[in-house]
Amino acid sequence: MISRRTFVAAAAASVALSRPALAQGFQVAPKFTPQRVTFTKAYGAGQILIVPKAHFLYFVTEPGVALRYGVGVGKAGLEFTGTATIRVKKEWPTWRPTDEMIEREPDNYRKFKGTDYVQPGGPENPLGARALYLFQNGRDTYFRIHGTTAPETIGRSVSNGCIRMLNEHVRDLYERVPLGTVVTVL
Repeated sequence: MISRRTFVAAAAASVALSRPALAQGFQVAPKFTPQRVTFTKAYGAGQILIVPKAHFLYFVTEPGVALRYGVGVGKAGLEFTGTATIRVKKEWPTWRPTDEMIEREPDNYRKFKGTDYVQPGGPENPLGARALYLFQNGRDTYFRIHGTTAPETIGRSVSNGCIRMLNEHVRDLYERVPLGTVVTVL
């Protein structure tokens, strides 16, 4: 027998996942809101597939079914492709741009150049509310699936390679995926 509390929580989650997301006054296009979709059975339950050209992340919930989220992805030449594993998950993660990012965009990352400054987690941090750290062969790739302070970038190819999600969407995904989840980026 399902409890009233479970029923109400499931109904609230269903409504939240079906409405257009508002983030910092920005409304994402309806196609980028989380949706249950039929999906290829080539990927097993619990796996993540990211299709950068379509700007979608699929979390397979059962054979032939996935939750699809809209994402922002890496700009040309900075994309991550291949298979990785989520080895670290953080709430309100700290952040520091890579040395390559600082070199590529010195004006944007001036406060980091020549310092060991790390931006604390919080609403102003570019990684947003949650981050899922991608590893290959036991090594950090420095690519993440994370929230964003720039919701208008969902559906675009503008990041330094990471996969961006609206904060409310990455919170939802974060709760669904355990460490060890396999992520494939086409």
